[in-house]
Amino acid sequence: MFVAANPLIEVTPGLMIWTIVCFLITLYVLKRFAFGPIQKMIDDRSDRIRRAIAEADHAREEARALLDEHRKLIGQARHEAEEIRSEVRRDAESMRERVRDEIEADRQRRLDETRRQIEAETARSLAQIRQEVAELTLLAASKVTGKVLDSADQRRLIDEAIASLDFSRLEASQN
Repeated sequence: MFVAANPLIEVTPGLMIWTIVCFLITLYVLKRFAFGPIQKMIDDRSDRIRRAIAEADHAREEARALLDEHRKLIGQARHEAEEIRSEVRRDAESMRERVRDEIEADRQRRLDETRRQIEAETARSLAQIRQEVAELTLLAASKVTGKVLDSADQRRLIDEAIASLDFSRLEASQN
């Protein structure tokens, strides 16, 4: 046997065998009851981490797809809003034109009606003036001649008096 200077490093075959036996028993017990469950927990955790990473990647892809879809919808909404604005502008412009045309038509109608009233009033006034001139002519003729004229003479005298009057200035001023 080998004798060592320190008793801790001294080789003792019985102690060595018991140490190896205890080590193997401990190794067996650890492998059977500790390493298996520990390895299983490590594998489970690794699987959970892989699934979480895959889910995160999938969620990121979905978020990108949703963001792209959202951007497209916003673009469509802006385009539709612009179309609506354009349509409203066109409708407003056509409504302005229609109102302008209606106002112009109403103004023209009133102007025409006023002209007709003025022409009718002028014609009535001229007829009244002619009637008064005829009566004055008859009155003057009866005073000048000193006799009352029959209806044929009155008519002839009225026609001559009216023909000699110049109504063109009155008719021209109405136009």
